[in-house]
Formats: sequence, structure tokens, C-alpha cells
Amino acid sequence: MGTYALGSVFSPASVALVGGSPRERSLGRLVLRQVIDGGFGGRIGVVNRRYPELEGVATAPRLDALGFVPELVLVATPPATVARVAMRAADAGARALIVLTRDMGEGPGSHNAALQAVARERGLRVVGPNCLGVITPHSKLFASFAAHRPPKGDLALVSQSGAIGAAMIEWASARGLGFSAVVSLGDAVDVDFGDLLDWFATDRHTRAILLYLERVRDARKFLSAARAAARGKPVVVVRPGRHARRPGPLSSHAATLATPDAVYDAAFRRAGLLRVHALDELFAAAETLSHLGSVPGKRLAVLTNGAGTGLLALDRLQDLGGRPAKLADATVARLDGELVRGWSRANPVDLLGDADGARYAAGLQALLDDPGNDAVLAVNVPTVLSDPRETAEATVRVLQQRPRGAPKKPVLALWLGDDGGAAGLLGAAGVPTYASEAEAVRGFMYLVRHREAQAALMETPPSLPEDFAVDRAAAQALVAAALAEGREWLDPAATARLLGAYGIAIAAPVLAADADAAVEAARPLLDEGCRVAVKVLSPDIAHKSDVDGVRLHLGSEAAVREAAAGIIARAQTLRPDARIDGVSVHPMVLRAKAREVIAGIADDPVFGPVVVFGRGGTAVEVIDDTALALPPLDLRLAHELIGRTRVSRILRAYRDVPAADERALALVLVKLAQLAADIPEILEVDINPLLADAEGAVAVDARIAVAPSTRLHRGRGHPRFAVFPYPTELERTLVLSNGREAFVRPVRPEDDAMFRRFFEHVSAEDLRLRFFRAVRDFSHDFIARLVQLDYARSMALVAIDAASGEMLGAVRLLADSDFERGEYGIMVRSDLKGAGLGWRLMQEMIQVARWMGLSTIEGQVLRENSTMLAMCRRLGFQVVPDPDDATLMLVTLPVEAAPL
Repeated sequence: MGTYALGSVFSPASVALVGGSPRERSLGRLVLRQVIDGGFGGRIGVVNRRYPELEGVATAPRLDALGFVPELVLVATPPATVARVAMRAADAGARALIVLTRDMGEGPGSHNAALQAVARERGLRVVGPNCLGVITPHSKLFASFAAHRPPKGDLALVSQSGAIGAAMIEWASARGLGFSAVVSLGDAVDVDFGDLLDWFATDRHTRAILLYLERVRDARKFLSAARAAARGKPVVVVRPGRHARRPGPLSSHAATLATPDAVYDAAFRRAGLLRVHALDELFAAAETLSHLGSVPGKRLAVLTNGAGTGLLALDRLQDLGGRPAKLADATVARLDGELVRGWSRANPVDLLGDADGARYAAGLQALLDDPGNDAVLAVNVPTVLSDPRETAEATVRVLQQRPRGAPKKPVLALWLGDDGGAAGLLGAAGVPTYASEAEAVRGFMYLVRHREAQAALMETPPSLPEDFAVDRAAAQALVAAALAEGREWLDPAATARLLGAYGIAIAAPVLAADADAAVEAARPLLDEGCRVAVKVLSPDIAHKSDVDGVRLHLGSEAAVREAAAGIIARAQTLRPDARIDGVSVHPMVLRAKAREVIAGIADDPVFGPVVVFGRGGTAVEVIDDTALALPPLDLRLAHELIGRTRVSRILRAYRDVPAADERALALVLVKLAQLAADIPEILEVDINPLLADAEGAVAVDARIAVAPSTRLHRGRGHPRFAVFPYPTELERTLVLSNGREAFVRPVRPEDDAMFRRFFEHVSAEDLRLRFFRAVRDFSHDFIARLVQLDYARSMALVAIDAASGEMLGAVRLLADSDFERGEYGIMVRSDLKGAGLGWRLMQEMIQVARWMGLSTIEGQVLRENSTMLAMCRRLGFQVVPDPDDATLMLVTLPVEAAPL
């Protein structure tokens, strides 16, 4: 339900408690006491038939007998009564519930299911059950049984666990950290992570969002909300269970390598979230990010009065992927004139053990002016010759006296030992302080990783090659045939044909039922001087090596016959339960300087298809050098996926081995992602090994698992993709009134250059009418926000001239977080007015609104834009003045009432 009615959770005008007792440890009484003692300013009521009052508040027998309508209801009643209380709360006019009750059960027929049904039927927002409650210090609402009431702040904390939420409140309170809100989700029958990410993304009190997350139920909703939130604010997440494995035997290497936590990690990365691995890191990352913002790079300069500490910091920096900054020659010369003889003349800048405030000021000024670093870590080691408070005061003065226009760089601080109050001085000046050099460097790397995540969200991918084409129909036919035969795995020949349909080179096999047939299959290859491989053919044997079912480098018919007969006999002996269909005969692919990698698709129960890449071969699971990414992929994401593995290093040139064609590997990954998008019935793909060298990439062995579509959840777009894939179903060709043909399709991230050329054909006046202001600078960020879409919540269609390939116009529709209303925008080339393109694009936009399930289309139009207002009226929009801005008109259209 998005953010609908969440204001009633975080800033209600009135609150009622249902349940509780006079017992000192009664849950309802504890929460009521917190609400009262916290200073909540609205009306407070209590519903309880057994006791006349609780905590000095007179009770009423029913919600409708309180004498006022409670906006928020707190529920602490037995599980069997909760759904009934929710129904009565809705009848009384309440908009939201916080359910503290535990042991509500799971699944159909449970008390949780009954509560969820009431929430959906009555539009009631529910936090919980089995939760710690909700705390919003800015509203003085402490509807929680946490031990302490944290102060106001700008960190929003969302925890799936009540116990962890309580512990985090204690941890933060001991360090003086405040919150904009604390929410414990509990069983999350209604309000979930996606809803709260949408809420806090626009909450003016929230500067950073912290998540303690154990599992996600609606992956697409979560990722869509997380991506939107991370574009505007730091979102930091911690998740337990990093070493958990999937239960039971797994049928493919890709499935084994795609551990649950690895998939979650890939999802967090795709959404632009910063992941940490401990609760203290969660707050440290949020504090660092929210105080210091971002950095342009990963080069750190260290200023210290103790060389050893500085060197340890730079060692840790490189461990984490950062780079020690190199001092500019001008900086060295400057410091030679300002520091005492004997300073280090390198990074770390060692001011020597007797450094005073003046020396710290000189060093810091020089490093802040040096373009060769991206941030400065100031370190003070306690000595009898250096006053920690004086050096801290000097550091603060330098920052406060920086002239306007001077480079702004993050400064981090480490004052060891008894700092004489230095930490307080530095903190008040916006300089985060740390307890060790390792923590300080980690704080800097939070800035780096957040900047990289933000850049990735806005980066334009390279275009795919013009010959990127797939034969989707052929691939679908192969899958359909296998399913019709009741097969769960495609046979090797069908696998090769399917991969070939997607342009993935593979050594095609020939199937043979026995040793004689194997010789017949091998003879043409042997006659050409090619050696062959023979492998067991069985739909029930996941890994051929488990039954010694592979023979390589066979160069004669006798060798092939012996190998085939032996493989079949061994498989029948070792696996009497398995169907043995014979063997497959493959041409040997001999590439002396090729690297073995694995590429594949695994099926995750939460996030759906996942692309897997890493070091290949028979020991792939032992080596465990893999990285994962959620499809769909573009070339940028594919190259980034490759770069996160150790095997990427040996893909480069070394000694007499030329570099492998990494772009060819990236294309294989993009094609696998496209395959998963096009054919939802494909569950798993294993290409192992995939040989990569300077010539390109070729698959030596591959397996593909399939499942009937009846086993798959159906929904808009791909039924299982967590990231909404490119919707090919919206592509179409229009014929304009002037006879010109326009190809209309959804906008893609690689449309950056096309949009830039388009704006050259739009007049300054038309740009002003569209964007309500003069637009002169089409920056990368400006264009990126137009072409990089989350298809789950927004859609933009672009019209392209069929003859020239030039962009003619575009229309977009952005859904609100409740997925009820969509705001539209449209623009066509100024030289095409009167051709009917705007009218046709508006009609397409209405169809898109139906496809997205929206109820209303709305927009703002400048009062002077008579052409657009006339078109809106012709399409059935209601047009009224904007009550908040006399220059604007509001246009709205109920989608059901729009013409088909």
C-alpha cells in the first residue's frame, strides 16, 4: 500500500490503547506509560472492559465509546482477538494500528492471516504484529516498550527484530545519537521495508536510513523503494546469516554458488544500499555519511604526529581498496617552508611528536589545498610534547576559516588516549571522530563506497552491438518441447541449440544411445583430425564427474568405443536409480591460453533469477571465486560483475598470455540475463567451463533446467524478476497524420545520446513550458534521470522515426508510492507540431496507466500552455486551477473513464 496513511503512524493526532492490565509488567501498561511519559500532545484513550483506569487514564468498554476518533490504535490483546479489534478500529474511523501481540502464527488460517485480510479490506495500516512498536521523537510519540526514549535526531531506524531494535536504541542512546523514527516491523503483515523506505525517502526529519533486515517478502517492491530512497539519502543495511547455505542437495554449480546471503548482497548492491556487517558499523556508516556527504575518489591523506599510526592507517586503507594520496610537489615545497625540519615529506604527513596547534593548522591547510587527495584523516597521538585540545582547536579553526570557493573536502579525526575534550570540539564542528585508525579508515571507505553506489545508479551503460540479436522463438520451442516430454533438464543437444539461439558459442554435441552410435557420431570429427570428448547422458545425474562420466582427448574410434561403453556401464552400476540415455560426443575445444570461467543463472526463492560469474572448472565450488548480479544486465553491469572476481585479474594480459576478450564475456552475461527475461520457464543455467581468451568466449559444457509455467507466479512483466525488466510488450509502430512511421518503445538507459540530440530540436520556449523553467544545461544527471527508469514504478515511451532513427518525442508516467495515481509529462520536437504525435503519445500513456494498474492520471500544466490544456480536455481530463499556484492548472483523468 506504499505510504498511504503512514502519517497516522508517525504523527497521529490521537492514540488509543486496546488491552493491558494493572500488572507492572503488562505489555499494554508499559507502552501506555511510555506514551504518557514521552509527552505525547494528542488525545489518549484506553479500551479495557476489566479495569476502570490504566496509568491514570479512564478506560472505555469499546473504541466507539472513547468520545473521540483515535487516529492510531495500539493493540496488546490475545492473538485470537486481534483481527476483531482491527475490524472495530476500522469501524471507529482509525487509520492505523500498531500490534504488539506476539504468537500470531503464520500461513492460511492463522491469526496473522485474519489480521492481514482486515487490513487489506478496510485500508487499515498495520505495523507488526510481534513488534517493539514505533518511536517518533519529533512527534513525541513513544509507542514502544523499549527501555529508553531516544532523543530527536535525523537517523531513521527500521528493524525486523524487536530485540535488535531495542539493542540499537540502547547503543545509540549511550552515545548521544538521536532518531527521526524507530520502527520495529515484526511479522510485517502490512507495513514493510518497501513502504518505510518510500516514507523516509521524503521525510524532512530523516537524513539517513538504517535497516536491520533478515528477509524480504516482496523483492520487487523492496528493490524499487530502496533504489528510489538511495538516490536521495544514504541507506545503510546490516543483515545476519552471511554463512547460511541452502538446505538439501543442489543440482547445479550456479545454484550452489548463489548462497542466500550472496544473493541479498547482490540485491543491496543493485539498489545502491551500503551494506555493513555489525551494528556498530551501521551507526558509524550513517554518522560518517550524513555528516560528510560524498567524496570524488578514494585517495586519502593522513596528517599525524605519530608516523606509525599513520602508516597503519594507510595499510588498512589499501586492504579495503582505497589509495594513499601522493603529495603534490607544490605541497611538499609549501610544507618545507612551514614545518620543522625532519617532517616526513610524504603521506602520511608526520608532523613529529612535538607538533603543536600551529603545525597541525599548517599541515591541514596544505592538504586541503592539495588536489591530489580526496579527504584528510587528522591523527593525534598523546605525547607530553603535544596538547590534544590545542591541536583539535587548531583543526577546527582551519575548517571554520576556509575561504569561500576553497575546495571542500571531508576531514576525519582520530585523537587517541585522553583527548582533553577534543572529540567534543571536533564533533561540534562536523568532524567525525573514531576510536582507532582502522575505524577511521573504514569511515572514509564508507564515503567511497556510497559515492560509487550513487555513481552506479546514474551511470549510462554502453550500447549493445548492432548485431545483438536473439532467436527467442527457437529457444521457446526447445523449452516447450522439453516440458512436453516431462523433462526437468534439456538434453545437451537442445542446450547447445538454445544457447546458439542467443548467440552464445558452444561446442555442439551429438547424442548417442550406445558405444556403436558414439563411434558413428565421432567419426566425422576424427576424420578431420579433431579429438573428441565423451560424456554420460542422463537427466538424473547432475554432475558427470560424480560417476566418472567424462573422457577427454579421445583420438581414435577404438578409444571412443571403449570410453562410451565404460561410461555407460559405470553409470548403471553407480547410479542404478538413474535413467542412462547413453552418451554425448563433443568436439574437443583446445585453446592453450584460455581461462576457465563459469557463467550461469541460479533461481533464488526470494529474488528470482540471479546471474552467476566466476572461476570455472571442476573445483569451482572449492575455489569459490564468484560474484552475483540481479538481471536484467547491461554491458556496464556485466563488466562490473566480472571485475568483482579474482579471476578478472588473470583475464588481463600477463607474460606471453594476451588479455582475454572481456567484452565477449560481458556479452555472454548480458545474453544470459536476456534469456532469463525472455523465457521465465528457465530456472537454472550452468556454463562450465566457459573458455575465454583473446579470440572470444566459447562454452565447453552447459546444462539448463526448466519448469512449467504453472509453477511460476504470474504478474506484470516477468513473473520472477526482482528488478522489473525492459517491457517489450509496450513496443509498437504508429503511423502519424503526415504518413510518417514512428516506432514507440520504452526508454532505455543507453538512450542518453539520443535524448541530447532530441533537445537540440526543442525550442527554449517549449522547454520552459515542459519543465516550468528555462533549461540551458543538459547535464549527465539531468539526462540520467530521464533515461534511467525503474519500470516497476515509472514508464517513459520514446517515439523514434522509423527511417532515420531520430527521436521525435517522449511521454512519461510516474506512479506514486501507493500505486494509485500517476503524474505524466510529455514533449515532442518543436518542428513536429501538428503531426498528431502528441495526441498519439497521450493515448499510449493512458494505455500504460491501465497496464500499470493506476486509477488516476494527473499533471500540472502552465496556464499559458493552451495547446496542452486543449488536448487534455479533448481526452477527458478535468482541468481546474491549482489552488497553490496561480500560474498552473491541475489536470486529472480517471483511467477507467478514459477512452479505449
